[in-house]
Amino acid sequence: MMTIFEGITAETVQTPRLRANVLRRPATDAVRRTVVFVHGNVSSSLFWQPLMLALPSDIDAYAIDLRGFGGSETLPVDATRGLRDFSDDLHSVVEELGLGGPDLDVDLVGWSMGAGVVMQYALDHPARTLTLQAPVSPYGFGGTRGTDGERLTPDDAGVGAGGANPDFVARLETGDTTEESPTSPRAVYRSAYVAAGFVSEHEDVWVESMLTTRTGPDNYPGDSVATEPWPGFAAGTRGVLNTMAPQYFDVSGIVDLPTKPPILWVHGSVDAIVGDASYFDINQLGAAGVIPGWPGADVAPPSPMVAQTRTVLDAYAAAGGTYHEVLFEGAGHSPHLERPAEFLNALARHLA
Repeated sequence: MMTIFEGITAETVQTPRLRANVLRRPATDAVRRTVVFVHGNVSSSLFWQPLMLALPSDIDAYAIDLRGFGGSETLPVDATRGLRDFSDDLHSVVEELGLGGPDLDVDLVGWSMGAGVVMQYALDHPARTLTLQAPVSPYGFGGTRGTDGERLTPDDAGVGAGGANPDFVARLETGDTTEESPTSPRAVYRSAYVAAGFVSEHEDVWVESMLTTRTGPDNYPGDSVATEPWPGFAAGTRGVLNTMAPQYFDVSGIVDLPTKPPILWVHGSVDAIVGDASYFDINQLGAAGVIPGWPGADVAPPSPMVAQTRTVLDAYAAAGGTYHEVLFEGAGHSPHLERPAEFLNALARHLA
């Protein structure tokens, strides 16, 4: 059983695509907006509960578990579609529940990989606003250079499932809740999801959420293929991590949307996962000497993920859209947990 906070309900929604678990914090006043929250990788809707409860009473709040996470159905992920399996699943739930009225016009909040999901959603379906928290780069996770997302190799060497730590995957499989190893989910949460020293009374729930991740070649982390360029592996065609390989995922096309939803971009200054020198980027690990044989910055530079996001959003604004950036100094990958009042204030202004 999942830990559901008081004031939130969970329901199973059957769509033509999947059986999805959905959390809801209903509005208690006349509904002004419908906000849908999308979690990131190795997590679930459980992470959104404190924020959902803190929202104004005229907002109808939903959080959806993606396939293979939380309480949703375990289905294979076709990485060659980028994040479209997830975004199409999201749309099927929005459609099944009739969220946002007859036009299905909802406000979407995505975190990390989930921010990539909502950007893909906006390319394929109408959305009223987008909130991107610690978003994956519009050009994917790793394997690119420069602010225009130029791919480094034809097969995305060093990207995807081959970069997952096998001990971390094994500990997800066994449901490890300890802190004995730096590769335990609890230790990874403390070192990567939040800034050093942050303490949450709900840490056990966050670890519980991480442990709902289904593992294997069709889910997390996915499959991998051998390649000649360093470090010897490249993105496969199945599973979660390969969905963000740049050959499959590119949402920079939001710049050309004819109707551009306003965007709120929220991120932390000490984010360990999404950054211009992320230690989840194989090329950054090579540059730091953690992985031997790195061929150098000319061949395998770390991807400037934040700079890429800013460049695309600047182009979005130049093309007639609007975006607002909020940088939380000293926060990590989860500002909605680390700075809840400030995050809520930024989101409320955005929705207003």
